[in-house]
Amino acid sequence: MENDHVDINTIENGNTERNNVDNNNMGERNMKNSNYIINGILIVAVIILFILYLTGRNTTVKHPEIAGIAADSTGFHLPIAYIRTDSLLWNYNFYNDLRDIMLRKAQDKQLEIDKKTERFRKEVMDFQNKLQNNLYLTQERVTQEEKRLTGMQEDIEKFTAQIQQELAIDEAGMQKQLHDTITTALREYNIPKKYEMIFSNVGTDNIFYANDIYDITAEVIEFLNNRYRPLSE
Repeated sequence: MENDHVDINTIENGNTERNNVDNNNMGERNMKNSNYIINGILIVAVIILFILYLTGRNTTVKHPEIAGIAADSTGFHLPIAYIRTDSLLWNYNFYNDLRDIMLRKAQDKQLEIDKKTERFRKEVMDFQNKLQNNLYLTQERVTQEEKRLTGMQEDIEKFTAQIQQELAIDEAGMQKQLHDTITTALREYNIPKKYEMIFSNVGTDNIFYANDIYDITAEVIEFLNNRYRPLSE
C-alpha cells in the first residue's frame, strides 16, 4: 500500500525554502531601488555642500576651527569624509562579538531541527517497513499511523518556520543595535573633527571614486575599538 501523505523530502526542500528564495529576490530588488534613490540624494547633497563651501571660501575662511580634515596638494578640501563600511565591520570588535553570538544561536537551533527531523525520518522508515511486511492488522491502524506521521511532519515545519522568524528578529535587533552604537560613536568622534558629512561606502555602492585623504576608516575603527567593552554573555 502506498503512503501518499508522508514525504521526508518536504522537510529539506519544502515550501518554506521556496518562499524564502522569493522573499530574498524581492528584498534584493527593493534594496537596489532604495540604493538608487539614496545615491541620487547623496549626489545632490554633495553638490549643494560643494557650492556652499566654495561660496563661503570666496568671502571668508570657512570652518577655521576644523581639526583633522586633510587637504590635497592644492590645499583645497571639503569638510566631508567616508568610511569603508565592510572594512569597518570586519575589524570592529563589537560587530564580531555580535556575529559570533548569532552564529552560535543559529547552530544550536539547527541542532534542534536536525534532531526532530532525524526522529521523524526513523519513524517514517519504521512505518514503511511495517507496511511492506503487512504488520498492521487493519486499514484503520494504517490510517492512524499516517495521520500521526503527517502531524509530526507539520510540527517540524512549523518549528523550523518559528526558528527562522526568531533568528530574523534577533538579526534585525542586532543590526539596529550596531547602527545605533556606531552612529552614537561617530557623533562623539566628530566633535573635534567637525565634518559636515560622513559617508558610508561599501565597494563602489555609494562612491565610485574619492581621494584617499577623505578615507577615515582606519581612524574610526581605532576609535570604536578603544571605546568598546566586550559583551558579557
